[in-house]
Amino acid sequence: MRLQVDGVTVQVDADPEDTLVDVLREDLGSTAVRAGCRNGDCGTCTAVVDGRCVKTCLVLAGRADGARVDTLAGLGTEAEPHPVQEAFMAEYAFQCGFCLPGMILSAVTLLDANPSPTDAEIRDALSGNLCRCTGYVNAVRAVRRAAGL
Repeated sequence: MRLQVDGVTVQVDADPEDTLVDVLREDLGSTAVRAGCRNGDCGTCTAVVDGRCVKTCLVLAGRADGARVDTLAGLGTEAEPHPVQEAFMAEYAFQCGFCLPGMILSAVTLLDANPSPTDAEIRDALSGNLCRCTGYVNAVRAVRRAAGL
């Protein structure tokens, strides 16, 4: 199968019945995509596939053939973080980091579609991500901050 992962086109010999999270992690070595619950509840395996936030543990690799896949690793750098990453740091919107990939990619996808979301829209966009530490208050505040950047 062929994928464009974080802007790089890759060819991988993968079983189409494997999950996309397994292809990304095991075949391509992308640790930015985490394997959490593996049943779609936690959101830590979130990636943006062809412009849509998806839980890669629920996507069969064969369905992603030819797709563009953006992960947290392709979003920004340590020297130049993405505005959403900056906002999450400024608002202390994470502690353990378990939810961070899903939260940030969900926020980026939301802000790309809606640069001025309401708090209800922000909460809805983040709702697919299980946060064990923060209670989501700082994450909502971070998305609001990022919307202003």
